[in-house]
Amino acid sequence: MKIALGVTGGVAAYKSAELVRRLQQEKLDIQVVMTRAAREFITPLTFAALTGNKVITDMFARDDAARANVESAIEHIAVAQRIDLLLVAPATVDVLAQLAHGIAGDFLTTLYLATKAPVIVAPAMNVNMWEHPATRENLATLRARGVHVVDPGEGYLACGMVGAGRLAATEAIVEKVCGVLGLRHDLEGQSVLVTAGPTREDVDPVRFLTNRSSGKMGYSLAEAAVRRGARVVLVSGPTNLPVPEGADWIPVRTTEEMRRTVREHAGEANVIIMAAAISDYRPAAVQAQKIKRAAERITLELEPTPDILAELGREWREGAAGTRRILVGFAAETDHVAASAREKLARKGADMIAANDVTQEGAGFDGDTNVVTLFMRDGREIQLPKLSKLEVADRIFDQVLKLQEQ
Repeated sequence: MKIALGVTGGVAAYKSAELVRRLQQEKLDIQVVMTRAAREFITPLTFAALTGNKVITDMFARDDAARANVESAIEHIAVAQRIDLLLVAPATVDVLAQLAHGIAGDFLTTLYLATKAPVIVAPAMNVNMWEHPATRENLATLRARGVHVVDPGEGYLACGMVGAGRLAATEAIVEKVCGVLGLRHDLEGQSVLVTAGPTREDVDPVRFLTNRSSGKMGYSLAEAAVRRGARVVLVSGPTNLPVPEGADWIPVRTTEEMRRTVREHAGEANVIIMAAAISDYRPAAVQAQKIKRAAERITLELEPTPDILAELGREWREGAAGTRRILVGFAAETDHVAASAREKLARKGADMIAANDVTQEGAGFDGDTNVVTLFMRDGREIQLPKLSKLEVADRIFDQVLKLQEQ
């Protein structure tokens, strides 16, 4: 996930460097935006070195070449669209006033108006400024708009006074960020194996059988597990997706390759989620040469591929000790979804089947959303609304944790 960290001009600006490091431990990608006043207290080079990202310091590029670049000219819009959260820490009394009154005086305040992402502010200022009625009104306005506020702590201030106004502790700010983003650590100490994407079964040197799976659901499961603290092994068929940071990615191509890889790593896993759209059939014989086009029909003989989920259901949990092992399968159907999912749940020996009708709007291949029903071994059915695939992944892990407690 990517967040923008707005650093404003107060003595507490130096604490933002520590905040960056702590946020990076949560697997967050940080884009720092500094006000002109912030640069009087700490240099952009510090944040560039810590984040590995360009630090934005001006509304407009300083050199002619950059000014001619359209992307640079509308950078505030581009950043606004790609961040998952805007955090302003420290937030000075001046910047709070600009945010409350919708004044777009620089890159940071313009970014605030342009983004639809959640916003968190962590004020830091003199105690009298903090207690002034104007500041209280501005904060009330921001809270009414849904802005999250991390109140400052009390103690000795840089000005020599004592009272409220110190930037909140780093852990308090990080806790708020994690809470707003829904980041948890409830899978720490666990190993999760996820399969994703399609498999390909060769017909001849230039053709293969496959399906329309994009791999997005499996990659979302891997990303969610990493965010929640798990060690993740992602066994993936061919996709064009970026690998979630922190996951151990193992590319495979055929069902047999996926089977071997899954069995090799299954012994280390507490949870296995088979989200890959594995080919059910493969050619009985792969032709050594390209099949030439002809006028007459040809017959292609197919044979079943290995049923990896069923093999795991029979063998994987035998002798398991400690944390209960959980096996989750997926069922992409076009009709009789519930009946097919319940039959698959029993036949495969899984703990849960996540099933969907791929013909339903928002639930098909390639999209970023899914509409899933979770079928549990104890007979429960949990119907999820249309959610992003990352949200679906989190709901699945919520149920996995409940099953482990039983």
